[in-house]
Amino acid sequence: MNYPELGLREAVDLVRQGQLKAAEIVESYISHIESTDGKIRAFLTTTFDRALARAREIDGKKEKGRLAGAVVAVKDNIVTRGIRTTCGSRILENFVPPYDATVVERLEAEDAIIIGKTNLDEFAMGSSTENSAFFPTRNPWDPERVPGGSSGGSAAAVAALEAMAALGSDTGGSVRQPAAFCGIVGLKPTYGRVSRYGLVAFASSLDQIGPLTRSVEDCALITSVMAGFDARDSTCAEIPVPDYSADLREIPGRIKVGLLGETSLKGLHPEVAASYLRIQEMLAGLGLEIVHLDFPSWEVALPCYYIIAPSEASSNLARYDGVRYGLRIEAGELADMYVKTRTAGFGSEVKRRILLGTFALSSGYYDAYYVKASRARRAIAGELKAAFDRVDFILTPTTPEPAFRLGEKQDPLAMYLQDYFTVGASLAGIPGLSIPCGLTTDGLPLGLQILSPHFSEARLFKFAFLLENNIKFKNNMYGINNRGRRKNEN
Repeated sequence: MNYPELGLREAVDLVRQGQLKAAEIVESYISHIESTDGKIRAFLTTTFDRALARAREIDGKKEKGRLAGAVVAVKDNIVTRGIRTTCGSRILENFVPPYDATVVERLEAEDAIIIGKTNLDEFAMGSSTENSAFFPTRNPWDPERVPGGSSGGSAAAVAALEAMAALGSDTGGSVRQPAAFCGIVGLKPTYGRVSRYGLVAFASSLDQIGPLTRSVEDCALITSVMAGFDARDSTCAEIPVPDYSADLREIPGRIKVGLLGETSLKGLHPEVAASYLRIQEMLAGLGLEIVHLDFPSWEVALPCYYIIAPSEASSNLARYDGVRYGLRIEAGELADMYVKTRTAGFGSEVKRRILLGTFALSSGYYDAYYVKASRARRAIAGELKAAFDRVDFILTPTTPEPAFRLGEKQDPLAMYLQDYFTVGASLAGIPGLSIPCGLTTDGLPLGLQILSPHFSEARLFKFAFLLENNIKFKNNMYGINNRGRRKNEN
């Protein structure tokens, strides 16, 4: 048996029933990563010895957790005790945290096994994972193309069967966009649904940790374990967490689906537009009620995001000064040390966003930029809330185009446009889920984004499960379907 081909839920059930050893699974994954990752480069750090030791410990337990034997990768901006956490930056190249993020604690408490830390755009600032200070990650579907970003290493690891699931972070689309580019499932939860404790901050009012998986069922199970109140995160909501993976086949009542009007679909790649049209036809075939929506504020979502996020980054990244931890470049004067450390430690995209944010917050410009963007943010959130008074879910393309070639987007503005469909949900704090919905003629995956109201993840997963089963996406790279089984075993 080739264990990396097993779906997460299937593998966990076999381990919990005693039919499969977690150590055998981990050994198989180590062998697969060693033979595959030289080309993909999804990982910055692997933890093979630790993973094997943990697997043997799990095999010896009588009562096994809900994720027993699940092999999980973690984005390298989520802290892990005793394991290097770099944020893809030279300034934290040798930083080893003394504690675990809450999400890591919760996964390991249910017997998940951490296999390594994945590559990312530096400090989660990017849409291609080309901004990593160490090396770019490649898309498993076509190694000449990007896996998306900033959680590109996590998405590539799951798509290349180097992990059953991975943790990413999503500030403006950084889970959903790479999920779409790599043909997998990715969730940005409701803001406050999952603890941010232990996530290295980029933009604190937007950041969320989310899972990347091969199926909706696996995503629901991982989210059930991760989610819930955490007193260490003051923005975390004290709302009970249901088992999202239970009763997925239950149809969530009479469903009204909102689709974007033509004005919101300008500039789409032709095959993305064609895919979105096919989804509309499928919805009609399922007998769902379709409502066409227009969002006048959608056009300002992207510039609004690229004022608010860099402004918060400017504040959050001020802590990397060479004094307390991380890189230090020695200099005679304190101010010189600050300048030399930050110049050497930060890459060009991080510097660009710090400068943008500092300018937007500066005296004389604060009202013209940050305050105005905050007003626009409230208008966007209001439009989405009003839309959910009319519909249950809103469907959009996840990205305006399929995965592009490495080095293709040299213009920062062209890169920022990758977030066109995803930033609205981030600004409003609502959940967004990307599922694979087909392939281009070149064999590249396309993603469909599903949006729903705050804290409605239970209904969101049920609806996504319904769509997934009707789309029947196949991973042509490995000949398996999105359940982790071979095509002839459906």
